Amino acid sequence: MVYRILRSHSLPPSLWDAFVTAQPAAHLLQSSRWGTLKAQFGWRVERVALERDGRIVAGGAQVMLRPLPWGQTLAYVPKGPLVDWNDAEQVRPLLEAIAAVARRHRAVALKIEPDLPDDPQLAARLAGYGFRPGHTVQPRSTIVVDLTPEPRAILARMKSKWRYNVRLAARKEVTVREGTEADLPAFQQLMEETGRRDDFAVHSGDYHAAAYRLFAPARQAVWLLAEYESKLLAGIVVFGFGDKAWYFWGASSGQHRNLMPNHALQWAAMRWARERGCRTYDLWGIPDQVGADPAAYEDPENWGTGGLWGVYRFKRGFGGRVVRSIGAWDLAYSAVGYRLYRMAVALRQRVV
Repeated sequence: MVYRILRSHSLPPSLWDAFVTAQPAAHLLQSSRWGTLKAQFGWRVERVALERDGRIVAGGAQVMLRPLPWGQTLAYVPKGPLVDWNDAEQVRPLLEAIAAVARRHRAVALKIEPDLPDDPQLAARLAGYGFRPGHTVQPRSTIVVDLTPEPRAILARMKSKWRYNVRLAARKEVTVREGTEADLPAFQQLMEETGRRDDFAVHSGDYHAAAYRLFAPARQAVWLLAEYESKLLAGIVVFGFGDKAWYFWGASSGQHRNLMPNHALQWAAMRWARERGCRTYDLWGIPDQVGADPAAYEDPENWGTGGLWGVYRFKRGFGGRVVRSIGAWDLAYSAVGYRLYRMAVALRQRVV
């Protein structure tokens, strides 16, 4: 079957987003606004799609190109490509179209992270197209909460201590409100405080401000702030795209933790997402060991310490299910360049 290849200049944001949201594996990271955000911070963003009879019919990808220190680039498709991997007549021309873009920008390899379940048959198909398992960028394992029941039922699915904490925050008069652009400096300060305390990297204030201006006016994101006696205790950022929502960023003060502001924030986020039509709420990231073998980690005695384990203890109480994706896969275009890239990744991991 012959398809016409559409590229960025033929894919305006409205057309692209309509295609993405119609896909079962639709994801925020393939949205036009996410591409615009990354383009403001050092990435080159290109889109390709397969068209027939005037519409996108057989797959597409938002490709992000990141410069590498030695002058080449890495082509990266976060949570994509969006294609039926069972249909070689779709997959092959799409991969060829992506390769044409990637090679034009001197890419050493294509890294993909489809938002599809971990599955041996899919892994075999990817290997058949020349991909090999690669270093992951996005969390491979997560917890997803079903938002389709009534709020009372969603609350009932939480562990009893979590329900208690949600209600405790309300009784103690912790309030949750939607932040405005004027709140961004205070949120940034709280993010940096949390990053120092918990030892994780934090996006710049400019990055958060750009994200706010792109997503909040379109109701594709909300900054939720928990306060007590007008004092900011915690804040989270939740994105919504199509019928899915994701919790990406969060920060909290070391004060008044006994008032459970973080539980109040997550409950407010779920209600916000449900009200805008989202059917799922992704808590975004748990230890991958849990995703690989959930049954082995039912007993808290088997949990680790540090890293994402503290996050897992918190997220698991909200009544969601553990989900693990197929992970990252690399398709090398330049043998030497790809070898350099893998060496750089290994060195960075040792340093960290």
